[in-house]
Amino acid sequence: MTDQQMKQLKKQLTDQLETLEDRVEHTEEFERTELSNYDNHPADNATDLFDQERGMALTQFKEEEIDDIKAALAAMEEGTYGKCAVCGKEIPFERMEALPTALTCIDHADHELDMESRPVEEDVLQGATGQPVEKEDGRIRDFNDSFEDVEDFGSSDGPQDQPGDDEKMKDFYDGEKENDKE
Repeated sequence: MTDQQMKQLKKQLTDQLETLEDRVEHTEEFERTELSNYDNHPADNATDLFDQERGMALTQFKEEEIDDIKAALAAMEEGTYGKCAVCGKEIPFERMEALPTALTCIDHADHELDMESRPVEEDVLQGATGQPVEKEDGRIRDFNDSFEDVEDFGSSDGPQDQPGDDEKMKDFYDGEKENDKE
């Protein structure tokens, strides 16, 4: 990587760092729609909660970006910027230009998406029909999976929504014959 390319990337990183730090510092707090939640409609409370959580998630994302930029700038100061932190090979300038915070070559980059982790709330909240509470009034909670009974009468799932081959879907519609399709 040439000195000119290094200066270009350093300027890009410092500009991005300033912008992100300014955004994190000046985040607007969403105002609540009501003074009291006592008489609020649940949807209003949900909207307020969603706005707060979205703001927190965006701030967290920006802070992670700031950490990545600071790590890249520190690597520039140490003289290791542009070299893979794992194998030590030169990282192509095209990769550095596209992702200036990259500290590894494409071979050692994290390619796997986290599809296994679930929200922490799921550890606390239980399904309404899967684990009924014994002390509750039976009229309040559906102790059987009623949806399965209702779904027997039909749903909005058509053949296009079902996994697998179209051959397996021949009997999807009861009573439909080949000559009825014409």
